[in-house]
Amino acid sequence: MKKQRNYLLIIGGIALVVLGLFLIKTADDPAGFMTALPYVCVGVGCGIFGHGMGNIASVKAVENSPELRRQMEIDKKDERNIMISNSAKAKAYDLMTYVFGALLLAFALMGVDMVPVLLLVSAYLFVQVYGVCCRIKYEKEM
Repeated sequence: MKKQRNYLLIIGGIALVVLGLFLIKTADDPAGFMTALPYVCVGVGCGIFGHGMGNIASVKAVENSPELRRQMEIDKKDERNIMISNSAKAKAYDLMTYVFGALLLAFALMGVDMVPVLLLVSAYLFVQVYGVCCRIKYEKEM
C-alpha cells in the first residue's frame, strides 16, 4: 500500500509540474489568480515529487539490510532522539515568533499592500493561538 502511495505521489507531482509549465507557456495575459497559479503548481509538484522519490529511495536503501532497518526503527522511537527533536522544534518556534514579528513590522513600515500584510498577520496569529492552546492542553495533562 505504501509503495503504491509513493508512486502516486511521484505521478501526481509530475502531473502538477507539467500542468504548471503548460499554464506558464500558454497563458497569454494572466490576470488575478492565474498569475500565480502556474508557479504554485510547479512548486507544489516539485515538492510532492521529491517526497515520493525520497520515500522510495529510503525504502530501497534499507531493503537488503534488515539489521540497518531494525536499527533505524529503534533510533526513530528512541526517547532521547524524540526529546532532541522536540527541543529543536521549540527553539525554532521561539525564533519564528520574533522573525515573523520583525517581518510584519518591516512590511508595515515599507507600505506593502494591505492584503499580504493581513495574510501574514493572520498566519502569525494562527500559529500563536495554536501554541497557546497546546500549552493549555499540556498543562491540564501534566
